[in-house]
Amino acid sequence: MKALKYLSAIFALLVFLSAATFAQEKEMTSDEWEAEMAQFTAKKAELTKQIVELKKEVATLKAKLAGLQDPEDCRNETYALVGASKADVDAFRTKVNNLLAKIMRKESPKADREAALEELKNSKLSALPEFFEKIHNQAQRALDSWIEKPKEIIYTVVKGDCLWYIAKRKEHYGNGFAWPIIYKANRDKIKNPDLIYPKQVFKIPALSDEEAAHYDKLRKNYKPAPINN
Repeated sequence: MKALKYLSAIFALLVFLSAATFAQEKEMTSDEWEAEMAQFTAKKAELTKQIVELKKEVATLKAKLAGLQDPEDCRNETYALVGASKADVDAFRTKVNNLLAKIMRKESPKADREAALEELKNSKLSALPEFFEKIHNQAQRALDSWIEKPKEIIYTVVKGDCLWYIAKRKEHYGNGFAWPIIYKANRDKIKNPDLIYPKQVFKIPALSDEEAAHYDKLRKNYKPAPINN
């Protein structure tokens, strides 16, 4: 119905334009008029044909749509394959998203995240398309690339070392200002922080986030004393 109205509007526009052309030219022979009307009639026939074809396509699409399964029924059938309900899947989705967020933030301990991921992998729900990529690929890749620093490193003093140099090593803190941490962790071996000796074995504990921020701030705010000439 809308298509027919559209066609009528087009035809009326063509007639209007023809009349306007006629008015501008003032004179038109009957042969010219008949030729122009024949053109309009041909255009109308072509448009009508297109409308018929479009109606056929619409009818075909409607038939296909009627034959499609309801999305909710399809989803429920998929859940049934893994023995789960919608509530089960919703709860599982929350677990997956929470764990993935912790892994991406590298929220320690890593071992706990690995155990939680293994538990999710062992669930039948992990086979659902919604979760498979996140659990078996995305989360696993993030865990594989997560290098967790050991809680404590054992270091043997070499000639020329001092606590500042030891703390400044990249494999330790990368910040000489954090030397007091090493001193406190080895008070049983260090009587004077200015005097350490080769072959002494020290524990280098990992910095907490708070300690790392504190000593990083000290390093950034440090201003060397002026040198007097």
